[in-house]
Amino acid sequence: MQFQIHALPAHTFATFFGGTDSDLAERGIIRVTADKSPGFPCRVSLRDAAIGESLLLLNYEHQPAPTPYRATHAIFVREHAEQAYPAPGEVPLLFRHRIMSIRAFDAAGMMLAAEIAEGTDLERPITAMLTNPEITYLHLHFAKPGCYAARVDRARP
Repeated sequence: MQFQIHALPAHTFATFFGGTDSDLAERGIIRVTADKSPGFPCRVSLRDAAIGESLLLLNYEHQPAPTPYRATHAIFVREHAEQAYPAPGEVPLLFRHRIMSIRAFDAAGMMLAAEIAEGTDLERPITAMLTNPEITYLHLHFAKPGCYAARVDRARP
């Protein structure tokens, strides 16, 4: 089964860039500078920021479903990040060198399954989970910090 990984849309964060640090702080957003790489994974470009690159650290509601699984968490977004559009079946390098948590949800936003996998082996659990017709979408999380990484859907033919 072919899958499609989706980055967060760049336009969602465009209004934050150019704001002063105090403007951002009023919204609970912090401007940070990458001091190592990897270590600052951007959810828009699906790339790690380079050392010295500016990012925003903010809270993002990645699971808005009105269920007990509704969730927000901290994410990084590189300033001026270009929108990533991975091809069907493509796993961006960002995930390959990390341990990932894969969480499977039904159409109502209820979690039906979860698994941990090495980034080098993401295709196997993603494909296996999406063979279950009750599963509508998956969320990838960076397993160690628990942060949301990306959404996965079945690829459209």
